[in-house]
Formats: sequence, structure tokens, C-alpha cells
Amino acid sequence: MKFLFDIGRYFIMLGNMFARPENAKMYLKETFRQTYQIGIGSLLIIAIVSTFVGAVTAVQFSYQLLDIGLIPMWWMGIIVRDSLILEMAPTISALLLAGKVGSNIASELGSMRVTEQIDALEIMGVNTTAYLVAPKVVGAIIIIPFLIIMAMFLGILGGWVAGTMGGFYSSDEYIRGLQDGTEVYYVVVMLIKAVVFAFIITTIACYEGFYVKGGALEIGNASTRAVVNSSIVVIIANFLIAFLLL
Repeated sequence: MKFLFDIGRYFIMLGNMFARPENAKMYLKETFRQTYQIGIGSLLIIAIVSTFVGAVTAVQFSYQLLDIGLIPMWWMGIIVRDSLILEMAPTISALLLAGKVGSNIASELGSMRVTEQIDALEIMGVNTTAYLVAPKVVGAIIIIPFLIIMAMFLGILGGWVAGTMGGFYSSDEYIRGLQDGTEVYYVVVMLIKAVVFAFIITTIACYEGFYVKGGALEIGNASTRAVVNSSIVVIIANFLIAFLLL
């Protein structure tokens, strides 16, 4: 029953989120702040992880192709490119952001709830769901696709550096693979994943933080639930998008 209660309250929160803002300028300013905070705060971790994911993908697939033999190594450009676009860049970035951004959002809203700041805003007549949740969701939907595009390019760069330095293939072979049969549709699927994942991560984190009851221990539990639940839903959504669109 609690699961059904949470599902119902989650969708009610989403419905309230789309209410007409009392002060559009205030909401717009908060949206810009959230976009900047999510984007700048996540740049470094996304850059480091995506570069090494591309490098590991290149090295592991190169070993496998060399074991098979008689397969041109310029295929590595295709393999690394398509792996990053369709799976690695959007999914791994989303799981990282679920841990970093999701836990931050749940902690922030949870702290505001237990210190009665949200109650104070409600007494002043502010639609707290719209003011506190909507800017975070919109900001994430704006900036996370750019983070995932950056992850794709850095992963491809990591694959080039690891493969050429390891002597698995030449730079010309890798670039030839990157240029072979580029599918724009794959990029469209990646961007659809980015928007869906951004919505999932932020709305689940906001839900967990917004309805916290208790003290510091409950805030910690809410942050953990936000990371775990959003990661599970991201993985399920990833499968459904791949199943339906590919």
C-alpha cells in the first residue's frame, strides 16, 4: 500500500509543479541558478569518468578483436563511437548524476522541510512545489543533455588516446572508423535518453526530499532512497527506450 501511496503522491507533486507561477521573474531566476549549479557542479566528474570510460572501452574491445584476428582495427572507431552514443555516455552519466545531483537535491529539500522553511513559504502563499521543484527539473532538462554530449566527445577522445598510445591502432584508422556510417538517429536517441533521465533523477530526488519527516537521520535516508530509486528507474527507462526506439 505504501508503494501505491508514494506513486500517487509523486504524480500529485508533478501536477502541482506545473501550476502557474506567482512571480515569473522569480521562477526564471531560480531556474537559471539551478541550471548553473547542476552544470558547473557536475562538469569535472562527468569529464573524468567519461574520458576513462572511452579509454577502457577502446582497450577491452581492442583485445577482443585482436584475439579474434582478421578484423580491421579501424572498426574500433565505430565501436567506441556507437557504444558511447547509445549507452555509455547517457547511462553512465545519468547514474553519476543520480548520485551527485540527486542526493544534493534530496538533502537540500529535506533540510528545508525539517527546519520548517517550506512551511514558512506555504504560509506566505507561495506554491512551494512549483517554486522549489519546477526550477530544478527544468534546469536539469536544459543542462544534462549538454553534459552528456560533452561526455560523448570526451569518451571518444579517451578511446583515441588509449588506443593509439597502446599501439592497438593508428590515429588514421580510428578516425576512419569514426567517419564511417555515422547515424544521426543514434544521437537523437541519446538526447531523448538525456531528457528522460534528467526528469527521472530530479523528480524522484525532489519527491524524496520534499516529504521528509523527522530530523537529520531521515534526511540521510531520503538522500539514499533518492539515489537508489532514481538509479533503478533510469536503468528500466534505458531498457524501454532502447527496446522501443532501436
